[in-house]
Amino acid sequence: MTIIANYIRQQPQHQTQLTEIYQAILAVVPQETTEKIAYGMPTFYLNGNLVHFAAAKQHLGFYPTPSAIQRFSKELRPFKTSKGAIQFLPRDSHKLRL
Repeated sequence: MTIIANYIRQQPQHQTQLTEIYQAILAVVPQETTEKIAYGMPTFYLNGNLVHFAAAKQHLGFYPTPSAIQRFSKELRPFKTSKGAIQFLPRDSHKLRL
């Protein structure tokens, strides 16, 4: 079991949504990308942190680079965003097409 899979296993309320996010990221990152926990969140790493995601008390968070948020700002309008974060309710995770 990977360190990220273990994190997901410890989040019983949000396992389905976190697994979907995890699998979507795995499908697009380069093969040499490694997984770790950084800042208490699952993280994909390749010459630096690529993306984080996590379950919070009231929302799920996806933390790409600021340039990704800028690039997809139009598509992200339905979500709460900041310079480095996208927040969404667990019930809305299917609306976030990675």
